Amino acid sequence: MAGTGGLVLVGVVAGAHGVRGAVRVRSFTERPADLAAYGPLTDEGGRRRIALTVAGPAPGAKGGLIARIAGVEDRAAAAALRGLRLYVPRAALPEPAPDEYYWADLIGLAVELPDGSPFGRVAAVHDFGAGDVLEIERPAGGALSVPFTKAVVPVVDPASGRIVLDPPPGLLENRQAPPRRKGAKPQRQCAGEAGKA
Repeated sequence: MAGTGGLVLVGVVAGAHGVRGAVRVRSFTERPADLAAYGPLTDEGGRRRIALTVAGPAPGAKGGLIARIAGVEDRAAAAALRGLRLYVPRAALPEPAPDEYYWADLIGLAVELPDGSPFGRVAAVHDFGAGDVLEIERPAGGALSVPFTKAVVPVVDPASGRIVLDPPPGLLENRQAPPRRKGAKPQRQCAGEAGKA
């Protein structure tokens, strides 16, 4: 979940389902069916209120749901919503358990090394299937991806706006991008396997 202006992304409309206005929704909540449990949803700007009712799970789609949105009565209207990102106010979500964090609470935190020296800022959080990965934007430019594990990120303190990065040997060495051949596309480096902190 990523946030914007006090809002937390909880799902996205993936497309139409059937001919009567139902939509397929990809839920980012821990239990997909909880997508509508936190009150009315909104768009990214907070201008549009979205009344969503979950009808059930979408066949064959992890985290996928079939849902109805008030005012959407046919396939064309449902298809027009494809890509609509669904948000809730951060205050509507329950407080996370110890050692659990909403992605929206991590983005923007200052990153320090164990000696207190500044290292960068959390720019994004990703889950590529093996666990969460923090993307850290460096002051001098460029990004570094690190596994979000207790060993690599031993201190997470959203209240003070910081995390501590304790990189294992070799993680920070040779991080210079190799020279690119003409026409080659840049590639992001991902450091090791990720796990839950």
